Amino acid sequence: MRWVRLSIGLPILAILISFALSNRTSVELGLWPTDFVMVMPLSLAVLIAAALAFVIGGLVVWVSYFPQRGRARRAEHTVRLLEEEVKALKARLPQDPMLPPPS
Repeated sequence: MRWVRLSIGLPILAILISFALSNRTSVELGLWPTDFVMVMPLSLAVLIAAALAFVIGGLVVWVSYFPQRGRARRAEHTVRLLEEEVKALKARLPQDPMLPPPS
């Protein structure tokens, strides 16, 4: 599994480093409603925007799975209750010497 991660991660890292070294031109980034202006390399601006999009996308997916995780928690709770009930019912069964022991 480690080799798979390395075989995927190293080419991506090489592409990112190549991108950062190829795009060192400075750009001005301004925040529209304010007069805030920041000067940074183009590669840094693009990589920051990509990282923010990645994190925001991950948060959207994480929040969208809330209902499914809630259903799974309720189902696990129901299974635990049913397993306890089965165990209690098996304990109440009469012990007939002709029957095999309950497993």
